[in-house]
Amino acid sequence: MTVHQLNELLLICSLVLLIAVAAVRISSRSGLPSLLLYLGIGIAIGQDGIFDVRFDDARLTQVIGYAALVVILAEGGLSTKWKEIKPALPAAVALSTVGVAVSVGVTAAGAHYLVGLEWRQALIIGAVVSSTDAAAVFSVLRKVPLPSRVTGVLEAESGFNDAPVVILVIAFSTAGPVDDWYVLIGKITLELAIGAAIGLATGWLGAFGLRHVALPASGLYPIAVMAIAVVAYAAGAMAHGSGFLAVYLASMVLGNSRLPHAPANRGFAEGLGWIAQIGMFVLLGLLVTPSELMGDFWPAVIVGMVLTVVARPLAVLVSLLPFRIPWQEQVLMSWAGLRGAVPIIFATIPMVFDIEGSDRVFNIVFVLVVVYTLVQGPTLPWLAKALRLRSTDPADLGIESAPLERLRGHLLSVTVPEESKMHGVEVAELRLPPGSAVTLVVRDGKSFVPLPSTVLRRGDELLVVATDPVRDAAERRLRAVGQGGKLADWLGTGGNGGGRSD
Repeated sequence: MTVHQLNELLLICSLVLLIAVAAVRISSRSGLPSLLLYLGIGIAIGQDGIFDVRFDDARLTQVIGYAALVVILAEGGLSTKWKEIKPALPAAVALSTVGVAVSVGVTAAGAHYLVGLEWRQALIIGAVVSSTDAAAVFSVLRKVPLPSRVTGVLEAESGFNDAPVVILVIAFSTAGPVDDWYVLIGKITLELAIGAAIGLATGWLGAFGLRHVALPASGLYPIAVMAIAVVAYAAGAMAHGSGFLAVYLASMVLGNSRLPHAPANRGFAEGLGWIAQIGMFVLLGLLVTPSELMGDFWPAVIVGMVLTVVARPLAVLVSLLPFRIPWQEQVLMSWAGLRGAVPIIFATIPMVFDIEGSDRVFNIVFVLVVVYTLVQGPTLPWLAKALRLRSTDPADLGIESAPLERLRGHLLSVTVPEESKMHGVEVAELRLPPGSAVTLVVRDGKSFVPLPSTVLRRGDELLVVATDPVRDAAERRLRAVGQGGKLADWLGTGGNGGGRSD
């Protein structure tokens, strides 16, 4: 490649990225899922489009898609709150295993008997579309304030279910007879166990190192966090475990550890996640040939109907039966099983293995994802409102910690959100532990040193200095006041309570 060609490539990539960023704004105003806009950009550039760029490398698409999924899962893990996901963990595991099995069986049966696909192709489609998309779920849940149990189950499920689905798709796409069901269960269990062990260990070791090794620049912390997440994926995959589960768990451990510059770490990961989503969707749009889609439109609609109306609700019902979850939450979880780029990426696996009919499988999955994302995404907030499932929990404080090595202390930057009960509390009523104090308040763009009688307001930014021994106690006390107000001790949310620290 010459320098001139490289310059042209960089120009095209930059223009596509700018158009995609503008598409985010359009989607937020119109309610149209950004997934469709990114795919539309890829289709417009690709074959049968404006520029007629011919791209048919399924193997390269799969590799890039895997890399993008690693980044998306890392970003999702970093933003997942352990206190919300912990109670929902058993239900999420059940949905990611038993639920996937039910969904695969029911969807495959529908594809075979209603559409006429061979059993191998039907099983591949059933497995591919049984994975909820982490990027779609995370982005929608940020806009819809749902109860913590529902959010926890959906987030954990989208992070966990990629692992068993990949194993099933590869097993169904391998030449020769498909393994017996008990062999598949054994493989899935072993790979999940290896991936979970490596992910938790990598996350714990990475968090320990970042807390005890001061890096020379704050900008290195986000890079180090993402590097640790990628190491977890690589180590899990090389150990013949689930790399996707490893990266999600490692990122979740890192996101819930007391790391320096934690909000900056998550902001950096969120930016990389957007780039990964945009690149992945545009590439998938390039891979598809629009003129070939119309012949598989109605089969895709039929399979999607079976998945959405029968398979997903049945999977939720069977998986959550032991947990006695209210029917309203089960209905919402059934409708919130969003598909996105992940099923389309998994649909490239049989193409790489050169399975007969793999092109048709890819087209059906592509149309299914587009149609039902357009239906489910915009209607999810309406359904949550109709079922009266809106979160009433007070917003958590945004606390960023910067280590002060020479002073053996920490500078905490605290943001008071709109719904926080810290609004109306005087500085003295915070009752911070000895060795910590509010040193500065920034309000309406102006900063001042507060008095003990200064009343805090929504939108205030506080700078709190805490010595190393009392840093954790100071954070817990701040979060307790944010949740319970000045009466936090009497409401059972005192400064000695738990809570997530960043």
